[in-house]
Amino acid sequence: MNLRNIFLSSLAILAVGSMVSCKSNKEEKKVINKTKPNVVVIYLDDLGYGDVSAYGATELETPNIDNLINQGVKFTNGYASSATCTPSRYALLTGVYPWRNKDAKILPGTAPLIIGTEQQTLPKMLKSKGYDTAIIGKWHLGLGTGYVNWNEQIKPGPNEVGFDSSYILAATQDRVPTVYIENGNVVGLDPKDPISVDYKNNFEGEPTAIDHPEMLTMKWHHGHNNSIVNGVPRIGFMKGGEAAKWVDTDMADHFLAKAKNYVKTHKEKPFFLYYAMQQPHVPRIPHPRFAGKSGLGPRGDVILEADWCIGEFMKTLEQEGMLENTLIVFSSDNGPVLNDGYYDDAVEKLGNHKPAGDLRGGKYSLFEAGVRVPFSVTWKGTIKPMVSDAVVCQMDLLSSLANLTGAKVEEGLDSQNLLSTFMGETTKGRDNLIIEATSRTALRSGDWLMIPPYKGPAFSEKVGIEFGNSKDYQLYDLKKDVGQQNNLAKSYPNKLKELLGVFEELRGNDYQKIQQLKLR
Repeated sequence: MNLRNIFLSSLAILAVGSMVSCKSNKEEKKVINKTKPNVVVIYLDDLGYGDVSAYGATELETPNIDNLINQGVKFTNGYASSATCTPSRYALLTGVYPWRNKDAKILPGTAPLIIGTEQQTLPKMLKSKGYDTAIIGKWHLGLGTGYVNWNEQIKPGPNEVGFDSSYILAATQDRVPTVYIENGNVVGLDPKDPISVDYKNNFEGEPTAIDHPEMLTMKWHHGHNNSIVNGVPRIGFMKGGEAAKWVDTDMADHFLAKAKNYVKTHKEKPFFLYYAMQQPHVPRIPHPRFAGKSGLGPRGDVILEADWCIGEFMKTLEQEGMLENTLIVFSSDNGPVLNDGYYDDAVEKLGNHKPAGDLRGGKYSLFEAGVRVPFSVTWKGTIKPMVSDAVVCQMDLLSSLANLTGAKVEEGLDSQNLLSTFMGETTKGRDNLIIEATSRTALRSGDWLMIPPYKGPAFSEKVGIEFGNSKDYQLYDLKKDVGQQNNLAKSYPNKLKELLGVFEELRGNDYQKIQQLKLR
């Protein structure tokens, strides 16, 4: 072979090698993108299993939520860890059962941060793999270390437990302080009008719902009778900060704008966005665009408002070309409640709507409606649409996303790696899950739910919900009796004994405390 032919042959080999190399690089890039998708958690507040049409609602249509759910894995046995908000949010972000932390209960707006700054968290874990992290919306996990000066930067908070940026409510929409907080600073605060907050004593001269009912635009039913903001009575007392106070009717739009802007301005590297919406928690104050639209009163209206917000957010992801590289989790922090402190026609206008679906109980309850919630995982082009009966919990997201991104998980977490389940590759989920409601715990094991005896009322007249308390053990076969109407504890003593053994093992030393709660 002459030199020319050798040269041409060499060029051909180099060209083929270059093509193979380019193809290999493209394939490698694709693999990298598949292991580091953007992650968005859309988390609603008090949304029940039967509150969306994808889970059987017939009196309320939620097309945008349905579209999101039906494009991914729709879980029929998806659980929050708790039947109340703060504990569920704690478990979601830490991967730890909330009953392990005595402070993980419904918090006042002045409570200190209950997540340790040294703890591993979902945002910290993703940050370790190069993610930008943000929370927009409801926080309710405490701020500061005991006393909060609302007129200075507030630390520690979301930014100290893994979030690069935060734009939050300190607690809930019905609690003071009624201001937005961005990266530890109250938004729009006038230094000449400092904020003071107290959950025990009112400030001299400040009107309350009890003293000045004529100022109210919403009537309180129980508990919500302290400071008045925008005509709405709240929990807790607040003075000052007039320029910084939020406008309730604008809150959904306000958070949506922040979420959309975050997506648009964070394209350079993968991001984690915790979009913690406030609906349909009280006070239910929809924007005028949605007032009266549901026919079910303000509670139904704010669910429609939330559905619209999610639709607009999804449009933004699509317009920015992010849908095929974004894993989206949709869920709720606990089950539904109608009367949660205000007279707002939620009960009177309920009609045929069933917020809990066919489940029993609701918020605050150990029955299924307290903790079993809408739950889906969507990733366009990667996760195939399907319905899964696997038992999964929100706190399992930490270990599962760690597996996806190659991050390390610290020892001692209760979070389980269920990545294959969340991706729809298997229908096997958890074998056992301890659920919690106001410090009481029960066991979901396979198709069975076991509730130990607990003191206290079986039913709350105030909120209209069964708590799940009984002097007897309760045992339900959820596969045959999803409505929990047939207590099988006496009929299946061996199964009850088996589940008590599992429960005792999982609870460890805490089981002795449970024994003390029994009625003998």
